[in-house]
Amino acid sequence: MNGLLAVIQDHALTHPRAIALDPVTAPPVTWEELADRVADKAYGLRLSVSAAKPHVLSLDHGVDAAIAELALLEARIPVLSLPAFFTPEQVQHAVAASGAGAARPSAAQPAPSPLPRGTARVTFTSGSTGTPKGVCLSAPQMLAVAASVVEAVGAEHAGRHCALLPPGILLETVAGFFATVLAGGTYVCPPQAEVGLADPFRPDFVAMVQKLAAWEITSLILVPEYLAGLVTVMEKTGITLPCLTLVAVGGARVPAELLARARALGLPVRQGYGLTECASVVSLESADEDAPGSAGRPLAHMKARIAPDGEIVLEGEMFLGTIGEPRDAGPLFTGDIGRVDDQGRLWVEGRKSALIVTSFGRNISPEWVEAELTAQRDILQAMVHGDGLPAPEALLVPARPGADLAAAVAAANEGLPAYARIAKWREVAPFTPMNGQLTGNGRLRRKAIAAMWLEGAPRFFDELEAATVRERLGFLAIPQVRAGLAGTISRRMYIDYLRQAWHHVRHTVPLMQAARARLLDRPDLLAALDEYIEEETGHEEWILADIAAAGGDADAARVSDPAPATKAMVDHAYRCIEEGNPASFFGMVYVLESVSVAIAQRGASAVAENLGLPPEAFTYLTSHGALDQDHMAFYADLVNGLAREEDRAAILTMAREMFGLFGGVFASIAMEDQHVPA
Repeated sequence: MNGLLAVIQDHALTHPRAIALDPVTAPPVTWEELADRVADKAYGLRLSVSAAKPHVLSLDHGVDAAIAELALLEARIPVLSLPAFFTPEQVQHAVAASGAGAARPSAAQPAPSPLPRGTARVTFTSGSTGTPKGVCLSAPQMLAVAASVVEAVGAEHAGRHCALLPPGILLETVAGFFATVLAGGTYVCPPQAEVGLADPFRPDFVAMVQKLAAWEITSLILVPEYLAGLVTVMEKTGITLPCLTLVAVGGARVPAELLARARALGLPVRQGYGLTECASVVSLESADEDAPGSAGRPLAHMKARIAPDGEIVLEGEMFLGTIGEPRDAGPLFTGDIGRVDDQGRLWVEGRKSALIVTSFGRNISPEWVEAELTAQRDILQAMVHGDGLPAPEALLVPARPGADLAAAVAAANEGLPAYARIAKWREVAPFTPMNGQLTGNGRLRRKAIAAMWLEGAPRFFDELEAATVRERLGFLAIPQVRAGLAGTISRRMYIDYLRQAWHHVRHTVPLMQAARARLLDRPDLLAALDEYIEEETGHEEWILADIAAAGGDADAARVSDPAPATKAMVDHAYRCIEEGNPASFFGMVYVLESVSVAIAQRGASAVAENLGLPPEAFTYLTSHGALDQDHMAFYADLVNGLAREEDRAAILTMAREMFGLFGGVFASIAMEDQHVPA
């Protein structure tokens, strides 16, 4: 097969002025321009970049990322693709293990292993231990998969494909980007924030649906959670997406009820199945299929059979191996349980390693039960467990502050046979890539989740996060908070926020001193308070400087009165410290620091870009956000060491109350007419 540059050059000859890349926020790129820019970029890379080690690629969607991807492939320089949601430890491990880093080997970080010959891409798909394995793929394999996708869906679907999955996700790169290039369509590649994905794990689905409609998108690749979000918004708002001709869904099982809802809205949904080792797609439903739950027939490059124990076995285009471990010749035993029906369709029914065998001898695929649970609108996430128990049990994450999980479980159980019904459940904190409990494609990291919630007593910090999930969801639902995180606030609103921040931050050190005066018999807490006091002293002055840099009146802010909601929050903190358990102060610390991290990471840059304010107007948010990321690790160690139950109860109570009180501070800021994400 010819390389992608040759394909691009052919498109440039036949329709040079047609649009190849549309970043939405910048001028589009024609096929003629793309051919020249990729060729120039590849030439420069050959001269300046070594092909002996991978080139790290970690960019948001856009023209630069697309051209870099194509040029590196053409220059035959291996790519190490790093999703933005990787932790620093995961990034460090991936860079060192693949040899992409320049650091010298050490005892802590040994020399990297060689990549298999012909490696074009190294992708790290798992990370529950923090040291995942890198899967090595060749250019011919990736292009063969992309070509099979085009063959299966038809070139007529090569209209305007929009990238929604996070940058660095193999499925979007191969089946979305490469396939669109082969078919001669337009690859719409906006920055994630532009399509409601500033945080890909807390999407703004209203904005997403509106943008997809406005941009006349014809094809998408989604994970089930994104499909559920789009369907819910379309049902509530009546917005339609008539231009869509293909919506491929993979990464996890899709509940049959969600498929029915999607198709009732006219969404042309097709389920698929894939593995990183197979360069993403293995099978995909055809347009005329009517078998909900099927993953379709294997694509042209792949064959599937079922082993005697039910495991799916694949043959065809395969990965080269993992870093330092070339793949043995022969079929790939996937670890997935499934079947092939008499029409040749593949049905994926669960993971072999996650299979539950109850004490009654019943085999249960947890993914099956999880799909029924998450089909309930009050359940955001679920992990089913119970090997050796009489019946399955579940860890559940609520979808909204008022979620009735008991009713949701009862409704899910109605659709399950008696042996598979959930007998017990527990509410827990969300599973995310940041806490190592979710993959980028939305798959559960079961071992990591079990280690936290099922193997011995959870740490108090984890219990605190779980016990305040609903309060946090309520806080994040406040329109002013959502507008701030999305960056859709006015300068006046930002200055009003800073004024209220000054009024409560100037009490931070006095509150700590008040708590310290009542904790003189607690050397462990005194040491922590002394460290906090030293760290926090003078931060209120940062806020006044930000007000001035944003065009506000810092002197007027200094002499102003706090809003009633701000005064109520501060007064409540003093009252709890002086009249109750002074350790309750650490409940306030938890709320303010965890919230400031989110605001700093998501809100500050969005507001700065929207308002055109200088960096000097955001010193408190950005600096405090970085400080609080460090503080949260320190804080977790501190509260996990608290042995007194009365201290833990006081902290939890204060945290719950503070989410409401701090939310009231935001709600007191007057809003203007503008778009607020729903």
